[in-house]
Amino acid sequence: MDRRRFLLTSLAGALAAPRLLAAQPAPARARVGFLTPSPRASFAAGDRRRYLASFVDRLRELGWTDGENLVIEGRYGEGQYDRLPALAAELVRVPVDVIFANSAPAALAAKRATTTIPIVFETLGDPMSIGLVSSLARPGGNLTGVSGLGPELSGKRLELLRELVPGLRRVVLLVNPGNVMTSPTVRETEKAAGAFGIKVQVLEVREAHQLDRALGAVAGDGATAVIVVPDPFLLNHARRIQALLLRQRLPSVHAETGWGREGALMLFGSSLVDHYRQAATFVDKILRGTEPGDLPVEQSTRFELIINSKTAKALGLTIPPSLLARADQVIE
Repeated sequence: MDRRRFLLTSLAGALAAPRLLAAQPAPARARVGFLTPSPRASFAAGDRRRYLASFVDRLRELGWTDGENLVIEGRYGEGQYDRLPALAAELVRVPVDVIFANSAPAALAAKRATTTIPIVFETLGDPMSIGLVSSLARPGGNLTGVSGLGPELSGKRLELLRELVPGLRRVVLLVNPGNVMTSPTVRETEKAAGAFGIKVQVLEVREAHQLDRALGAVAGDGATAVIVVPDPFLLNHARRIQALLLRQRLPSVHAETGWGREGALMLFGSSLVDHYRQAATFVDKILRGTEPGDLPVEQSTRFELIINSKTAKALGLTIPPSLLARADQVIE
C-alpha cells in the first residue's frame, strides 16, 4: 500500500490490531525516557508545558503515576541537535523501558542509539521518508509513534495565507536546514506555490545570532509574507522572531500552536495535545507487552486553525469573515 492511500485510510483509525505477547506483566516500576532537542526551561510554562502535562495525565489515566509506579527520565538538547546522540545514549545506559522522542531529530538519534529499547516518536512529518519506520501499518523494529502530516499541510497553509494577504506574490520560508523534516516541507510548499503563481525564497537560519540579520533583510527583498517551517529551534526563539516580523510588518503562518502566545498572525497544524496523549497510549501498550513494531503509526485526526486579530490589525489586514468562521480560536 503506498503512502497516499494509507493516509486516506489511516485517519479513521488504526489499520491493524496489535499482537500482544502472552504472559507479559507490566513492570512494577516503569522508566520512560523523554528525549527532545528543546531546552528544559521551554517545558516549564506555556504550550509545551501543556503538551507534556497531557502526556503525563494520559499515562495517569492508564494507571501510571509519576513518582509511584513511573519514573520519567528527561533529556533536553537545549536547542542543540548535535547533543541528541549523547543524550539518547544516556537513556540507553539508565536503562529506560521506553523512549518517548519528541521531534524527528530526537527519534533518529534514539533509533541509532538502540535496536532493543522501544521508541515512541512524535513528529510533524512523514516517518517513512526519513527512515524511522519501513511501513506505517506495520512499522517493524522497535519504533512506532504519531505523525502530524506537516509537509502535507504546507499547501493548505499557503492557501490560508493567500486568503488573508490579498495579492500575495512572494513568500519567504524560514527554515532550519539542520532538521531532517525541512527538505520535504520545502518541496511541498514550493509545489503548492507554483500552482498559485507565488515565488518562494528559502531563508536558512541555524544559529540564534543569524536571526536579526536574516529577517531584517526579508522585507527589503520584496517578500510580502513568511511561512515558518516547523522546527524546535525556531520555536525556541518564537518571541524574538515574531517581534522581528512585526517590525518588518510581515504577516506569517506557522504549524505549531506554541507560536500563538508570541503574537503570530495565523497558525494551522495538528493538535499537539492530541499527539502527546496518543504517544502516552503507545507507551502504556508497550509497557504492558505490545511489540512497538506491531503498533501502526497514527496520523493526526484533528487540526487547529488559530488567528490573531490583534496582530492582523497591527499589520493593517482585514480578516475575511469566511476565514474567521473556520477558525478554532480567534485571539483578540
